[in-house]
Amino acid sequence: MSGETSPTGKRSDPGSPPELRASHADRDRVVDVLRIAAGDGLLTADELDERLEAALSARTLSELAVLTADLPAVSTAADGTAAEAAGVKDVVRIEQVFSGTVERTGRWVLPRRLELAVTWCNVTLDFTEAVITQDVLRIDVAMAGKSLTLITRPGVEVDVDGLMLVHCKLRVRHTRTSLDAPTTLRVELVGQKAHGKVVVRPPRRTFGQWLLRRPTSLG
Repeated sequence: MSGETSPTGKRSDPGSPPELRASHADRDRVVDVLRIAAGDGLLTADELDERLEAALSARTLSELAVLTADLPAVSTAADGTAAEAAGVKDVVRIEQVFSGTVERTGRWVLPRRLELAVTWCNVTLDFTEAVITQDVLRIDVAMAGKSLTLITRPGVEVDVDGLMLVHCKLRVRHTRTSLDAPTTLRVELVGQKAHGKVVVRPPRRTFGQWLLRRPTSLG
């Protein structure tokens, strides 16, 4: 025989070493790099979704290498994870009473768990440029009054089933995505929100985007 067929169906030359298999840790490292690159604006949402899907299904190291070949190198921590992801906090607690607004916007690194102990303050959590470091973010809510607003992006889903609402309105507007688009982050709201409202929405359109969506006049 001139060559052998690998489990992936590719033929290899006689005597050539087999391709090295990718481990869970290898895939996780590539996922970290891709998410940070998307946060830096190097990948679009569609490109991120496509590459994440390929990374999670990759079998060999060469398949993973292709996914980050056109991206700048990211320094890694001792355990091999992206340095920024390595600095992620297990729990972040926000306590505020009658003192303005609480905002997390721009390129903020998501903790593994977030605790909101807030009374009569508006809270905005914007995920459009956030650095996602895990698949699930749990937010423990102990909040009264004003608004809790979560701004999503494609691939970010918000689960409000574990949140008890007391004299509180809920408004959810889903981000328009294709049905087969993978979920990159699941946000779980648990606890209690009394009075005020909870809003889950995509980013607001710019004036230019609004103009492009206006129907063309028939005159």
